[in-house]
Amino acid sequence: MKILAVNAGSSSLKFTLIELPEKNVVASGLFEKIGISGSCYTIKYNGEKIKKEVNLVDHSVAVRILMEELINMGIISSLDEIEGVGHRMVHGGQEFTESVVLTEDVLDRVAKYNELAPLHNPANIMGVKAFMKALPNTIQVGVFDTAFHTTMKEAEYLYPVPYEWYEKYGVRKYGFHGTSHRFINKTISEYFGRNDLKVISCHIGNGGSITAIDSGKVVDTSMGFTPLAGIMMGTRSGDIDASMLSYLAGKTGKSLEELTNDLNKKSGLLGVSGVSSDSRDVEMAADEGNERAILAQEMYAKKIANYIAMYNNLLGGADVITLTAGVGENSKTMRKSIIEKIASLGVKIDDERNDFRGEFRLISTDDSKIPVYVVPTDEELMIAMDTMELKNKNN
Repeated sequence: MKILAVNAGSSSLKFTLIELPEKNVVASGLFEKIGISGSCYTIKYNGEKIKKEVNLVDHSVAVRILMEELINMGIISSLDEIEGVGHRMVHGGQEFTESVVLTEDVLDRVAKYNELAPLHNPANIMGVKAFMKALPNTIQVGVFDTAFHTTMKEAEYLYPVPYEWYEKYGVRKYGFHGTSHRFINKTISEYFGRNDLKVISCHIGNGGSITAIDSGKVVDTSMGFTPLAGIMMGTRSGDIDASMLSYLAGKTGKSLEELTNDLNKKSGLLGVSGVSSDSRDVEMAADEGNERAILAQEMYAKKIANYIAMYNNLLGGADVITLTAGVGENSKTMRKSIIEKIASLGVKIDDERNDFRGEFRLISTDDSKIPVYVVPTDEELMIAMDTMELKNKNN
């Protein structure tokens, strides 16, 4: 069974064609600058990569070209080979607690949460509609970033603000990266052969979140009402004192919207280091003695370590800590720095085990009180598997 896993952004469309149940990646690619000058697309297949510049007026054009290229490149012989399309959907509020078959009615319900994820939800919906048009007889499935976190209890997802903010406006912690955290929890639970693991899952990439999971259910997560909250990230500040916004508005003359944009796009590693939002560039600058880059690295590791320690306490002692995503999978320097900062938990790193990139591997010592594993994430596979499951249920 061939399933397309899709992530539609406001000006982009990322796809992976996966064969299940074998879990083989058949092809993948990215359509960029949709609706913008200089648009192009890249498709990887059979060890080769093609890149073409083309006028991508909207997502429907991108999807039409994708369908044509899949056939022209011999990736599939007919569109009928695509038996399902799974879509990354960012925000499902409290309503969507699991993956669902997407219909026009469901999309209308998803659209209610557009104002909670204005950069993502409308784009996700556009992508779905484009595939509905191109593949009208193919099941479309929505896999929500927020769904995995709906097991949180009130004491964790509510903010200590006027309760009517929650009742009237839906102000609460929703959490994100849920598909990744769910994949990591599934993978490490299968590895240990246990369904009752207490897991601290650390998704550390350009965006980042830490999640406490007990027996497959989320207890708490670091991202909140929006993806801005929690740990320091590539360009996001993470947790701050909200009072600074009114102070800075008076000092700078900037609007609340402009300041929020600064917190989302000009802060984090970029804001502190002044070098880049890419952890690799910041790490390189730190190695060369750049003091602000060194400071950014130190702050970044501390923020992550503090959340791990807090969630270890919340879980009453974790069974395992997992590190994933761009930084977690590939930066041995940052992994070491984080683990050294949770030494009080009895966690110890093995430098030899830690000397690698991008593999499933134990990196803590044998006598570490909590084992630490690097677990490569695969959100596309998780999306495809959910799509296959719902297709089989609906046959």
